[in-house]
Amino acid sequence: MNAPLRRAGVVVLVLFGLIFANLNWVQAYKADDYRTASRNPRVTVAEYKRPRGVIEADNGVALAKNAETDDTLKYLRQYPKREIYAPVLGYKPVSLGATGIEETENDFLSGESDKLFADRLADMFTGEETGGGNVILSLKSKAQEVAWKQMTDNERGATKGAAVAIDPRTGAIQALVSMPSYDPNKLVTHDKAAAAKAYQELNADPSQPMLNRALAQTLPPGSTFKVVVSAAALQNGYDVDTEIPAGSVYQEGGATIRNAEDEVCPGSEISLKEALTESCNTGFAKLGVKLGADKVKGAAKAFGFEDDTLKVGDLESGDGLKVAASRTGDIANPDGSTDKAALAQSSIGQRDVRMTPLQGALIAATVANGGEQMRPYLVQKLLSPDRRTIYTASPKKRSDPVNGEVASKLKEMMVSVVENGTGKKARIDGYTVGGKTGTAQNAEGKDPHGWFIGFAFNDKGEPVSAVCVMLENVRGGHASAEAARIAGLIMKAAAGGGGN
Repeated sequence: MNAPLRRAGVVVLVLFGLIFANLNWVQAYKADDYRTASRNPRVTVAEYKRPRGVIEADNGVALAKNAETDDTLKYLRQYPKREIYAPVLGYKPVSLGATGIEETENDFLSGESDKLFADRLADMFTGEETGGGNVILSLKSKAQEVAWKQMTDNERGATKGAAVAIDPRTGAIQALVSMPSYDPNKLVTHDKAAAAKAYQELNADPSQPMLNRALAQTLPPGSTFKVVVSAAALQNGYDVDTEIPAGSVYQEGGATIRNAEDEVCPGSEISLKEALTESCNTGFAKLGVKLGADKVKGAAKAFGFEDDTLKVGDLESGDGLKVAASRTGDIANPDGSTDKAALAQSSIGQRDVRMTPLQGALIAATVANGGEQMRPYLVQKLLSPDRRTIYTASPKKRSDPVNGEVASKLKEMMVSVVENGTGKKARIDGYTVGGKTGTAQNAEGKDPHGWFIGFAFNDKGEPVSAVCVMLENVRGGHASAEAARIAGLIMKAAAGGGGN
């Protein structure tokens, strides 16, 4: 064989070798990737061959279920409550990526979780397609539906907002509402073109109906932040009856701070308890400056501000819906010294302070639970396809922002807000209710946001619910009073006392 032919033969052998190596790579190492890729139509057909697990509220009400179809994909995902639970459930579409609990619990719902290995093994012998596992949420359907109704029918005409209710003793989320919301059924239709069109329309909507405002949005918390500043004061030598400087106007640097109304704390001094009860802006601005930036920021961080890692879902795995970090913002001058004007404004929940509604609920829950903050969660139980219990949530402590003595004093002060001050609309017959209102101005020059954070104790002295309600851009004033009214009804429903 002459040299040119020999070289050609070598080239051919090398090419065959490369083809063979690539074939083995695909078969041995990439097979699973290709087999499970969402673009593979066989994968989609196989996935929909068996029913996906059901997602339920704590009382067994189905929130996500399946219906048999006559088309290629055997099962259609359905969300009977539509917009009410969408921010929590998310959706599981045919071709788009899943979101919400549908995403974070996908392995279990689809039946692929290691927790369901025994069930899959049994299927190999029986030939049955038993379906995925079932997820039971901590949400109380009555509280959730009262929250949705009251938020969407609020008396101030607000179209955006959020509400969160938590069991202070366990961290179980009792209700989580975000408005506006969306109907996930439009996104899971087997008509891929229709689903894509629905997604594009929702994504382009300026009101952002797919944004979970309870977890993923931060806004100025206004006077609700005074609870954090009160905690800082009580931890640093102040008591509920300690007199603090007040007055009708306070100027610090370039900032002029006034009270909401002329009759609020016009005197030169006011007790810490009365300052919170009346929501004295000048008193808390001066108090924050006196305490210093480190103490104010430290108290906020202890309650959960600045945490980029929090997720709410399954306590065992730690996976869940991502929570945006609440922030206290920058309170320093370029030379590193404290910007006292910024600190004064921050101490009344303005300037660059930003908070999620979940964080607001956690502050109230911490006070109600004697200073212990429990880790919030949504997944109460995981059940096998035949409804055997695979997992039950075991509450976990997240932190100790304040000690029991400070928590008791904060509780006394917050109860005074509801009994004698700005939070009267949150009262519930038969319960001891405490809280704090907040009306937050925003830099965009729009109408203010209305906030309320609070808690309810039953007649046995047990903390049964803690809540945060936030209404965005409320016209005509009294934004926080409406938030307080809604909060009271949510807590009443969460505690089993009915609701509207």
